[in-house]
Amino acid sequence: MADETTHLKMPYILANQAQKHVTHNEALRLLDGIVQLSVLDRDLTEPPATPADGDRYIVGSGATGAWDGWDLNVAYYVDGAWMKVVQQAGWRAWIADEQKLAIWDGMAWTPVEGIPESGAEIQNAALFGLGTTADSNNPFSAKINKALWTARTIAEGGDGDLFYTMNKEAAGDDVGFLFQTNFVTKALMGLFGSDNWRLAVSDDGSAFNDAIQVDRNTGIVSLPSNAKFAAYTNFDNYVAVNTWTKIAINNTEFNDQNAFDAGNNRFVAPADGLYSFGASLLYKVNSSTNARMQARLVRNGSSIIPGSFGGITGAHVSEVTALWLNVAVLLDEGDTVELQGNFTAQDGYFAADHTRFWGALLA
Repeated sequence: MADETTHLKMPYILANQAQKHVTHNEALRLLDGIVQLSVLDRDLTEPPATPADGDRYIVGSGATGAWDGWDLNVAYYVDGAWMKVVQQAGWRAWIADEQKLAIWDGMAWTPVEGIPESGAEIQNAALFGLGTTADSNNPFSAKINKALWTARTIAEGGDGDLFYTMNKEAAGDDVGFLFQTNFVTKALMGLFGSDNWRLAVSDDGSAFNDAIQVDRNTGIVSLPSNAKFAAYTNFDNYVAVNTWTKIAINNTEFNDQNAFDAGNNRFVAPADGLYSFGASLLYKVNSSTNARMQARLVRNGSSIIPGSFGGITGAHVSEVTALWLNVAVLLDEGDTVELQGNFTAQDGYFAADHTRFWGALLA
C-alpha cells in the first residue's frame, strides 16, 4: 500500500503508526490549502515580507529565496512556514488581484476569459465567442444550432415582456439582419441607408432587389420588384368589321421589371402568380357611328381570359364613348396577355393615347 493518496498526495495513517494525529493534521492542512483554491497573486518571484497564515500564491517564473525552484507551483503559508503544492492538469485557481479564473493545463496557468461565477457580471468585454472564435469584425460570435430568447416572468422579477433592440447612429447608416448561405448574403431585412424598412434578396451577395419597402412616414407598403406596367397606343388603331385584332399598345408610362413587351404589344408574366389587368378603349368613328365596340384580353394569343370580355351597343359618339375591362387571373411564368378589339356592324378606330392597358402582379 502506498504512503499517500494518488492525486492530492495526502499522507495515509498507517497501521501501528505512532502519533496518528500528526499525519491526520498534515492531510487536513493540505486539503485546506488546495480545496477551493484561491491565490492572491501569480507574478511574485519571492515571498512577501509579512505573509498571513493561509496566504497562497502561484509562484512566478525565476523564483528565489524560500520559493527557489517552485516556479508556477502553489506556495501555501501555514503554521509559520511555506509549503509547496505541485498542481496537476485541470486544477483551477481564482487569482484575486486579477479577478480571473485560471486553469493549469500542464504547462501554464491559463486564464478563462469571460466565464463568470454564478450571479457575477460581464461588463465591457471586448470579445465573446460561443462555440467559435470571436474577432474584431464579429466581437460576439456563436456557433450553435438553436437559440432561445424568452421573457423574464413577473414571478421571476421581470415584467413578462421581451424586446430586442437594434440601434444605428444616423438615418443614413444600416441596421438589420443578414441571411447568408455559405457566408454569402442572400437576403437582408431592416433599415438600410434610410429609416424606411426594407426586405431585399440577392443571388450573388452584391446586387440586391427590394421585395418589400415600408415608408417610415406613412406606413405605406410597396412591392418594388413586382411586375407592373401602364401602356398605351400612340396612334389610331383601325379595326375592320367583325375582325378581332390585337391593339398595338406600343408605349409605356412605366414598366417595372420590363414585363410589358411594347415591341410585340403584350405583357409577359415574369413569374407564376395572381395578376390584375385593366384596359380602357376609346371609340373613334371611321365612316359610321353604327359600329359596335367590343374588347377582350387574350392569354397566349388564343385563349380568352374569363371575365375580360366586354362590349357596348347603341349609337356611339366619336372620341367620347369608352369601354373598360378589369380582371384578375392566375398566370404561369412566360404566359402572355394581349388586348384585342373588334367592331360589329361597321368598322372603326380605337383612339390614340386614350386606349390603354395596365396590370400588376398581386401575389
